[in-house]
Amino acid sequence: MPPTIAGSCLCGTVKFQISGEVESFFLCHCTRCRKDTGSAHAANLFSSKATVNWVSGVDSIQTYRVPKTRHEKSFCIKCGSALPNIQLEGALVVVPAGSIDSVIDISPSAHICFANRAAWCTGLENLPKIDGLPD
Repeated sequence: MPPTIAGSCLCGTVKFQISGEVESFFLCHCTRCRKDTGSAHAANLFSSKATVNWVSGVDSIQTYRVPKTRHEKSFCIKCGSALPNIQLEGALVVVPAGSIDSVIDISPSAHICFANRAAWCTGLENLPKIDGLPD
């Protein structure tokens, strides 16, 4: 049986557990995901088998759906952190990787929508690595 994955928002109001197998982990570079995260890409786990158990803060969750698309984002209304959401009428659980508190044993399997990546998103692997904040 797959382990339960625990997660929460930045302020700790919303806490959740994911039970069931995670089938994929993608880094999405589409324009919507970049705008949604404010970053180079979204990092999401996907499952058609997992379930979400909201441990606390369910009243602080809001979901926004981009009109005429299937792009959805659930977030904490207090701190704005991305949270899991259930899409396709319950058929798909999407979990933002950054919201996970547990150690997980799955790594990203692919960059998707890579042709849509930001122009500045090249050669990032060559940048200096700093373990804390810069001086």
